[in-house]
Amino acid sequence: MLSNITIGQYFPGNSPLHRLDPRTKLVVLFALIVALFLFDQPADYLVMSLLTLAAMQLSRVPLRTLVGSLKPLWWILLFTFLIHLCTTPGEEIAQVWLFSLTWEGLSHGFFICLRLVLLLLLSSLLTFTTSPLKLTDALEALLSPLKRVGVPAHELAMMMTIALRFVPTLLEETDKIMKAQQARGADFTTGSIARRLKSVVPILVPLFISAFRRADELAMAMEARCYHGGEGRTQMKQLRFVPLDYVAWAGTALLLALLAAIWLL
Repeated sequence: MLSNITIGQYFPGNSPLHRLDPRTKLVVLFALIVALFLFDQPADYLVMSLLTLAAMQLSRVPLRTLVGSLKPLWWILLFTFLIHLCTTPGEEIAQVWLFSLTWEGLSHGFFICLRLVLLLLLSSLLTFTTSPLKLTDALEALLSPLKRVGVPAHELAMMMTIALRFVPTLLEETDKIMKAQQARGADFTTGSIARRLKSVVPILVPLFISAFRRADELAMAMEARCYHGGEGRTQMKQLRFVPLDYVAWAGTALLLALLAAIWLL
């Protein structure tokens, strides 16, 4: 049931997105996320949708994998759409029980769901095309100016990357535990809500024990390799910008200018 969740996975490749510097990908992703929430005209959404489709094509990540990243949130997308459809005032389409469906709610719900889909796809492209090690180096490099005010940039980058790295591991462990419990007669799909919640306990207990055991093993492995934080550490492969990064910077700047022009018109 959880095997199709692709959060945190990395797919090796040699696509243009794979060759971009991870710092460029992080900054561009942040700029696109800000643009998604700042510019809300239909033409802006069209431009962002075309850009996302082009990025998906350039990444050379299987389309099934990219679409699979949306599966964990389709219930949330449906709920969000229905909430906006039933609660947004405007010109009425139909009356369903106590709720008035409006054209404004239909439009607003569609664009909010489209925004969430684009956000998830763009974020997935980052993890699909960037290895955890490069992501750690990029986060540390971007947070390094904060070291002057006492922010532990290396430790923060390490924690975020380890958390992202262990998402697929914990999902796989959860799937194994559920199958083992089902083989022993456990039922997670029938009964009342209270009974279903009670049936989750045999999953959570071994999952927490497994997570703590993995964390302890990781800590011992890091101590055995004399890991003592980022002070004095060097990198075997230094991050360097290539011409493709400057093309990405220029393209992002032009895109933001286009979105701003459409929004102001």
